[in-house]
Amino acid sequence: MSELVTGEAVALELRPARLPSRALAVLLDLAVAVAVYVAVTIALVASTSSLDGAAQTALTLATFVLVLVGGPIAVETLSHGRSLGKMACGLRVVRDDGGPIRFRHSLVRGLIGVIEILMTFGVIACIASLVSARGRRLGDVFAGTLVVRERVPSASGGFMPPPPPWLAGRFSGLDLSAVPDDLWLAVRQYLTRAGQLDSRVGWAMAERLAADVAARTGAPVPREVPPPAYLAAVLQERQARESRRAFGGASTGEGAAPVGPAAPGVPVVPVVPVAPPSMAPPPVPPGPQPDSPAVPPSVPSAHDRPESSRHVPPGGRSGTGFVPPA
Repeated sequence: MSELVTGEAVALELRPARLPSRALAVLLDLAVAVAVYVAVTIALVASTSSLDGAAQTALTLATFVLVLVGGPIAVETLSHGRSLGKMACGLRVVRDDGGPIRFRHSLVRGLIGVIEILMTFGVIACIASLVSARGRRLGDVFAGTLVVRERVPSASGGFMPPPPPWLAGRFSGLDLSAVPDDLWLAVRQYLTRAGQLDSRVGWAMAERLAADVAARTGAPVPREVPPPAYLAAVLQERQARESRRAFGGASTGEGAAPVGPAAPGVPVVPVVPVAPPSMAPPPVPPGPQPDSPAVPPSVPSAHDRPESSRHVPPGGRSGTGFVPPA
């Protein structure tokens, strides 16, 4: 790993490309450039056969410079450091501060590459790459560039290490409501990629995140607890609370009687409350009763009426509304 410091004073951990991968990328680029150069030369010879030897020589030199020198420079400038060979090998040319290269960087690399790659068959470039600590050739040294690897072997992503067992339930009393979601996301991403980071960079990041979480919870980080373990324990506590809130038992309504578990194979029959029976009409005294006209079913009789609704005349006799026959 190589540490590059950006213009914002941010240290980047990049993996520089080594000699075998760079040599393979250069060979692929040269094969493509030579194939294009041969095709263009054949086309020019066929179309300029009527010209004299000096003109044909000038065209040949111009084609060599444009195809074998200008072509790679244009491709690296437009693709921001990814030629065909580097794209196939997973490499990229970047500046010393990790930024994308520009035309002047590609121009310096291309002009010096003519001497150390084309004219010396790559001997100077191989020696310079072996001597350099970051595998840079002379063109990279003068242009201020570095060839890095874009395809890094991926570790098992998405795995979050659990907290130590002695921290189980240690932070159950913390108030985590003030911790924002973006801070939780940063903690999760750090714990997921902790194994891929440099030890010093990872420890500094863990201390910064632990301080941010402790400032939001109002409780300092215990001195005996390492910052990575603190972050893992606090995140596990938050996940446990979210699980209890989302999948906890449903609350029953007030006044509802507890219902025991039914026996297996016996259907549960709901209990429907039954209203009490209505009051029966008072018994009719024995003896002959006068004939009374039929009462419609919808009109209640005098015996069915309540006592308060009956009209009692002044004579003490109850008014039943019955008129005896003449």
